[in-house]
Amino acid sequence: MNKVILMGRLTRAPEVRYSDGADPLAVARYTLAVNRRMKKNGEQDADFIPCVAFGKTGEFAEKYFKKGQLVAITGRLQVRSWDKDGERRWSTDVIVEEQYFAEGKHDSEKNGGSKPAPEQNRPAAAQSKPAAQSRPVAAPNKPAKQMGLAEQEGF
Repeated sequence: MNKVILMGRLTRAPEVRYSDGADPLAVARYTLAVNRRMKKNGEQDADFIPCVAFGKTGEFAEKYFKKGQLVAITGRLQVRSWDKDGERRWSTDVIVEEQYFAEGKHDSEKNGGSKPAPEQNRPAAAQSKPAAQSRPVAAPNKPAKQMGLAEQEGF
């Protein structure tokens, strides 16, 4: 089984390129800074993991992901090798299958993420739905359930 689950902060905005051909495909590359467990001396250390998202997933990253945002992804490891100037090179990337925001808009803005887009730049589905209807309706005597990452589909 080849499955990767990561949560970390974007080191910069995703870099997106489109493939050549009749039907161009978005290819977004970004790096996640994933914290390690605390060291003995109490300092925090991080791993910097290169990620690649294709198609609609790449377009989503280009549109909504900003430097400093906390995101969670699931995907798979892919190891590539090639020859350059007679020398063998290797690269290990995470191929993104699913990606999620892992913090609220308010928290993202405090940690270096950008402010939300104005209403006219949001997707049509987000404009037509009032905020009150986007939340689950609770029974009169029970509060609405909030879903954490672990309860969302795919985790």
